[in-house]
Amino acid sequence: MKINMRRTLWLAAILLGLHSTGGPAAKYEGPRPPKPDVPYLLHAESLVETEVQEAKEEERRNEVIAWVAGTSSPVRTPLAEPIFLFESEKIPAEKMQLYKFEVRSGRRQVTIPKRPSKSGARPLRLNVTQIEGKLYRLEANEYLENGEYSLSPAGSNQVFCFQVY
Repeated sequence: MKINMRRTLWLAAILLGLHSTGGPAAKYEGPRPPKPDVPYLLHAESLVETEVQEAKEEERRNEVIAWVAGTSSPVRTPLAEPIFLFESEKIPAEKMQLYKFEVRSGRRQVTIPKRPSKSGARPLRLNVTQIEGKLYRLEANEYLENGEYSLSPAGSNQVFCFQVY
């Protein structure tokens, strides 16, 4: 009886020790982005580089319109909740925001009010998870309708465009 009790306590101590330390860390063995600071769409085991653009701005009375040329991105995904892999070097992954573009006048644009309002564009929900080191997983945290989208670091005109179809 004492031997079984000791064995049970010893086994429980080992299990608790592994649980508290997280056990041996599993090394990520999936695909890796070939370029840092560029989000890549994850399609099964392959990566698709997003369209890298610099948005232009037009200031209006109470809003700013950020836009990129062209009515659609050549980078497409059928996934309504796309997943991206992102290796952060200069751009902090936590600063990435997801926006839906409107297509108008032969360009993709998003209208951002200068003052917060109910009608202005807001970033869509995005989960950012550190995989290891500087490698992150960015996931749309809501279903995206068919259309044009971009990921952009907060406060930057750099945009990474894609299309959901």
